[in-house]
Parts: sequence; structure tokens; C-alpha cells
Amino acid sequence: MSETIFSKIIRKEIPADIVYEDDLCLAFKDVNPQAPTHVLIIPKKPIPKLAEATDEDQALLGHLLLKAREIAASLGLGDAYRIAINNGEQAGQTVFHLHLHLLAGRPFSWPPG
Repeated sequence: MSETIFSKIIRKEIPADIVYEDDLCLAFKDVNPQAPTHVLIIPKKPIPKLAEATDEDQALLGHLLLKAREIAASLGLGDAYRIAINNGEQAGQTVFHLHLHLLAGRPFSWPPG
């Protein structure tokens, strides 16, 4: 996997407004928020996109979702939030390091964008 801005954030080479960190993941506020609350949750393991995750990543992927729930609770979002994962350029992925978008604070429509 090539170097990404997220790799630099994980190594603390680029500052970020970090809201959560553990041994497996890091969560920080998006610098280009699409909702009043917009947090990115990234694994520290470099996985370019969800389609490239393997069976070995099953526990890590579950960890990311459970941390999203915990982060939402810590931010006082209740149960009104959206989790999005863009997979590939055609789906809107711009940074090729797997990440979850935790969005809240405005109404969301369906289907999205």
C-alpha cells in the first residue's frame, strides 16, 4: 500500500483532532466535514479499501464498528448517526486507507448521494 495522509496521521507526523485511539484504530474529526459531526475511524493496519480486507481482518473490522458505536455514545449522538464506508474511486473513496465515516447532526436521506 502506498503512503497516505492517514499513515502520517497515525504516526503523528500530521496533526489531527483525535477523538479516540487504541492499539488497533484511530478516530479523528474530518477536516472537510459533511455533517455537524463527521469523524473518521481508521485501522492502524494499512488496508487500502474494504474490498482488499481478508478473512484475517474479521476481528479488526468488527472492532472498528464497535468503536464507532462507542465514539458515537461518547459524543452524545444517541442512536441518530450514519456509518459509511466508500469502497473505490467510483464510490467516492479519495484516501486509499480503509476508513469509516461517522456522520451525525443533520437529517440524512435515502438513498445517499
